[in-house]
Amino acid sequence: MEVYHLADPQQLNEVDSVPVVMALGFFDGIHSGHQKVIRTAKEIADDKGIQSAVMTFYPHPAVVLGKRENPEYLTPIEHKQRLIESLGIDRLYIVEFNKAFSSLSPQQFVDEYMVGLSVQHAVTGFDFTYGHKGKGTTETLADHAKDRFGITIVGKVEENGEKVSSTKIRELLRSGKVSEVPRYLGQPYVIYGTVVSGEKRGRTIGFPTANIEPDGSYLIPSTGVYAVKMYLDGKWRDGVASIGFKPTFHENYGDQPAVEIYLFDFKEDIYGKAVAVKWFEKIRDEEKFSSVDALVERMKKDVEEAKAYLKKVNG
Repeated sequence: MEVYHLADPQQLNEVDSVPVVMALGFFDGIHSGHQKVIRTAKEIADDKGIQSAVMTFYPHPAVVLGKRENPEYLTPIEHKQRLIESLGIDRLYIVEFNKAFSSLSPQQFVDEYMVGLSVQHAVTGFDFTYGHKGKGTTETLADHAKDRFGITIVGKVEENGEKVSSTKIRELLRSGKVSEVPRYLGQPYVIYGTVVSGEKRGRTIGFPTANIEPDGSYLIPSTGVYAVKMYLDGKWRDGVASIGFKPTFHENYGDQPAVEIYLFDFKEDIYGKAVAVKWFEKIRDEEKFSSVDALVERMKKDVEEAKAYLKKVNG
């Protein structure tokens, strides 16, 4: 997949553009609704015998427009890129969402970023908006296109009568309901990161953990203990994760929770390794224990519960 980063309309002249069928959207999470839009674009492209493309935007508009400080992505841009490539797309256009871009009129966006990139057919979700203050909608797109490209609007995708959306997935993660996420995302929630040095306290109590520093501004599930799998050195390994502020050991740990993974039957040194963590089930909330011994006893139970759950997952 060819990837193009566009920060200014003038860069469009530098792109070796070819006729494409393009899916457009922010696509955070690449959930089942997003996948339907992207796959529809690929199917149309294959039928036409031309390349498929996706246009997405970065960073989140709410950050640029001052509505949100921390974007908390389901898929930071590198992760999103991996997922789009896995869907067989030929070209990915990553447009920098900045103040200048946000001020483009809907007509300017269509003329410069769609016609300018040789879009022969556009595919969007039913709620896609574009141009200044999102004034362009799926209802206005045909007027702005002026018969210069075809248009397919993909309808709402629902799960149990509820719209599949990034907002819904965020709600589930913030409440720790990671086991419900695959119904909307199409797979368990995944975070990519790197193993970094921590306090090394786990090894002194029989539970050596890998401290994970996420690769990007991921939305971290709510604090607590979870059954997880961690991808390391080409293999998914079962484990239990703790997200939290270590209240048994700290009165004030800081603003960001630690993400620690204890892998079953594993004792290798993995500092600096790139990993991925897949979240399956919340076992319990974070607790402050009266003693280290009480914590250790509870962790033994956590491990047994996680093993039992993952055994069902593994079949």
